[in-house]
Amino acid sequence: MAEDEPLTDIKDRIDQTLVDTLDPEVWERIRTMDAGQNELGYDPFGFQPEFLKYIAPAAKLLHRRYFRTEVHGVERIPDSGRVLLAANHTGQVPIDGVLIGASCLFDRDEPRMPRSMVERWVPTIPFVSYILARCGQVVGTRENCRLLLRRGGAVLVFPEGVKGVNKTFDQAYQLQSFGLGFMRLALATDTPIVPIGVVGGEEQMPSIWNFESLATLLSMPSFPVTPTWPLLGPLGATPLPTKYHIHFGDPMTFSGEPDAEDRIVQSKVDRVREAIRELTKRGLHERRGVFF
Repeated sequence: MAEDEPLTDIKDRIDQTLVDTLDPEVWERIRTMDAGQNELGYDPFGFQPEFLKYIAPAAKLLHRRYFRTEVHGVERIPDSGRVLLAANHTGQVPIDGVLIGASCLFDRDEPRMPRSMVERWVPTIPFVSYILARCGQVVGTRENCRLLLRRGGAVLVFPEGVKGVNKTFDQAYQLQSFGLGFMRLALATDTPIVPIGVVGGEEQMPSIWNFESLATLLSMPSFPVTPTWPLLGPLGATPLPTKYHIHFGDPMTFSGEPDAEDRIVQSKVDRVREAIRELTKRGLHERRGVFF
């Protein structure tokens, strides 16, 4: 590298190196993605497709090499138009959301960028709010989700909420109770729901205890204690290279009043929960082992 090389040229070279790690066709679709950007290239939530060149290579590496994700049925997601992607939540670290997003970008003939609904406490982590916004992640409020759906987006939700990632290992792959909010939004916006079963996350960082009092002190939803964390420090928090299996189900459509009684909405939610349970069960049955 020449000593007098302009910083702008260095940045351009780095950017091109990152882009070269992606399939040219996929990158072109990401770069020209219509996210309703303003003149600065952002949408109302701060999403900037161009920023994905900094994130997508790492996501692709995790997806293809580290977790070696097997993806089934991703083509069942509609190529366009609003859709809710509803998945079980696994593991103590939200790798499942990253890999579902990578599946939609790298394994579909028509890449889509799902917008994940993240917990309210996540953007309070320094620097994280900026990065998440530029990558398309959105704080999971009902109004945010409604706006994204009305703009024709694909929105990823985890109906179990933090209960899904707070489980100790003895509860692995046991679906927790689902909230009703995602179904009320689907009914209000006439949005199909694609169920997703994720297998592999529960073993990546097996929790043996949830240190609830410390979690409360730190304003975190949970503080998992694993065989290696916090004993080994940051190294102990590194997820194990488990093999992920992600199964996408057929789109499910529902009709009814979004403000109906809870028992009525619950019956529809139960159908989605059962579909996710069956997809997860299939993934567990088909895999040969935790790491292969």
